[in-house]
Amino acid sequence: MLLRPTNEDLKTVAYYIGRLIVGLGIVFVIPLITALIFKEWDRAVDFTISMLLSIFLGVLLQRLFPSHQDMNWSQGLAVTSISWLVAMLLGAIPLMLSGHYLSYLDACFDAMSGFATTGLALIQNLDHAANSLNMWRHLMMFLGGQGIVVIALTFLVRGTAGAYRMYVGEAREEKVLPNVIQTARFIWLISLIYLAFGTLVLTIIGFLEGMPLIQAFLHGIWIFMAGFDTGGFAPMSQSILYYHSFPYEIATMVLMVLGTINFSLHYAIWSGKFREFFKNIEIRTLFVSMTTLFIITLIGLTQLRVYPNWIADFRKGFYQLISAHSGTGFTTIYAPQFPTEWGYLALLMIIFAMAFGGSACSTAGGIKALRIGIFCKAFLQDLKRIMFPGSAVIIAKIHHIKDIMLEDRLVRSAMVILVSYIIVYFAGTIIGVYYGYPFCDALFESTSAAANVGLSTGITAPSMPTGLKITYIIQMWMGRLEFMSIFILLGLVIARFTGARGRSK
Repeated sequence: MLLRPTNEDLKTVAYYIGRLIVGLGIVFVIPLITALIFKEWDRAVDFTISMLLSIFLGVLLQRLFPSHQDMNWSQGLAVTSISWLVAMLLGAIPLMLSGHYLSYLDACFDAMSGFATTGLALIQNLDHAANSLNMWRHLMMFLGGQGIVVIALTFLVRGTAGAYRMYVGEAREEKVLPNVIQTARFIWLISLIYLAFGTLVLTIIGFLEGMPLIQAFLHGIWIFMAGFDTGGFAPMSQSILYYHSFPYEIATMVLMVLGTINFSLHYAIWSGKFREFFKNIEIRTLFVSMTTLFIITLIGLTQLRVYPNWIADFRKGFYQLISAHSGTGFTTIYAPQFPTEWGYLALLMIIFAMAFGGSACSTAGGIKALRIGIFCKAFLQDLKRIMFPGSAVIIAKIHHIKDIMLEDRLVRSAMVILVSYIIVYFAGTIIGVYYGYPFCDALFESTSAAANVGLSTGITAPSMPTGLKITYIIQMWMGRLEFMSIFILLGLVIARFTGARGRSK
């Protein structure tokens, strides 16, 4: 039987959530400064209210529930899962106050989409949104891509033991450096370096394409945040199609690929271990998956003659596939074109790409290439056991930063997450079909939400049913955290009412 969490457990959880809320409140300074620079006085008031409210609530929680102990496993994972919901509720406040949303639920939808780096959006009149509002929308993606908990590990949380538990709860089991706090700081360092370089490149491209310098800079920094963090928000409703620029497409594809690479692999490459890029099971799995899915997508587009020539097929098909597989959600076509023009074969390949996702310990969502690679290796290992004599000893290993023996525990762990994703994909599909949407469209949208991608067939809109909005919010939350911390949270809630008395560990 589960052990019932004590009042001290709950105090510890509330205390650390308070610290995270204070950190979020401080981050509101960035869009506030943006609003002041561009004299967007109404938006400045919105962000001031949001900042003060967040800091007040965070300090209040710490005062009401003071705690001086480090977190155990269940506490750390519970803090992580709850923090993302709290971040959504607070992050939605300036969105709602902006007047670009029909309801607070719509604002919460976009806030969760931003923090979870999904990219599905319910914003109204995006093309005329204030600069500070766009700064906040894309900053949410930048924060969510690095991880809300990574912010806490960098600045707010004391104690490496509790820090590691929160880190794991955010679906980042791997430590790039021996100390998890050093790992968090490395993630921020590399992200800020890429931010500076990526923004510069996009600014130059935008300026050369005819955009005013200030606009080119703002679009550059926003597109970088959404591209590198595989988020998919864009400052214009047409997404990347708005720019009508092949160089912009190339630059964003590079960002999407960088964002989908494991931070451990980034560290290995920065350390001069270039061979790791070609030996790593994730990179090999991604290459095989992307190549196979793209070839079939190209066959589907060519068969239906969707575009006038093979060059257009290649350009449109490859961009959408990279966007889907990396979990970004940038598009160079309109959403309704997926179900009306692409056909079932190409559409199915995009769904598979979204479902598979990118690398573990990256900003991408989905099942992840590492788990797909482990599953394939385990499948081949079992085939060999069947085909070879019973006395044969079959040993399999994978290379991921180092050589790892393919043990049953590792395979089971990968399979649990893989099956959980598939269940969530189809659960959202069933709900979409219940509300009257075609099966293929519902499967596409559900997979996009749960895998934190952001591509859409047009279902995601302010007019869609409230139940479906809530469904996609839950899917984005579960998909971003990869279930473990959410399972622990549910266990704690159940144990609070039905568990045996005792101390949770």
